[in-house]
Amino acid sequence: MPNAKPDHPIIDAMTRRWSPYAFTPRTVERDKVLQCFEAARWAASSFNEQPWSFLLAFREQEAEFQRMLACLSEGNQQWAGNVGVLILTVTREHFQRNDKPNRVAQHDLGAAAAHFALQAAELGLQAHQMAGVELEKVRSTYQIPDGYQPQTAIALGYPDPDPPAGKLAERDAGPRERRPIEEQVFHGRWQQPAF
Repeated sequence: MPNAKPDHPIIDAMTRRWSPYAFTPRTVERDKVLQCFEAARWAASSFNEQPWSFLLAFREQEAEFQRMLACLSEGNQQWAGNVGVLILTVTREHFQRNDKPNRVAQHDLGAAAAHFALQAAELGLQAHQMAGVELEKVRSTYQIPDGYQPQTAIALGYPDPDPPAGKLAERDAGPRERRPIEEQVFHGRWQQPAF
């Protein structure tokens, strides 16, 4: 996959990060997985609450890997079975400091997941984040208690440099595009470009 072509200079790992569908069925080294979680651990969060948790399954632990794979939507199961690691994400719904609702827990999880994905790209891996998860199945399968909410999944592994032809390969080979900054950053009033 070619690197992204940003309009302005950014960190190299950001140009290499993408979300492939085609992965090689290869084990991911535990030290690399730990480095990705270490990067996630250092993400900023409101009041430093770090309201995220991760459930983890390595492909070589076949029964556990299949149990987690079954928690994904059917469409995601079709391609995610090849990855080296599957991860489910969970947020704590209330602040530990005062038990008030944490309305930014998902935002903070997103920051941690972004750190995770950038570290993965730095290590020659890729992380594909997924919304297609059977949330109640996650809750019951992993006995997640009240006060915690299953959120998303992350597939981590080595991209397949020569994926088989098909719809997913076409998606992987598609252009890497983003909306321009002018459509995202405003000043003075809504939809008035800041730059």
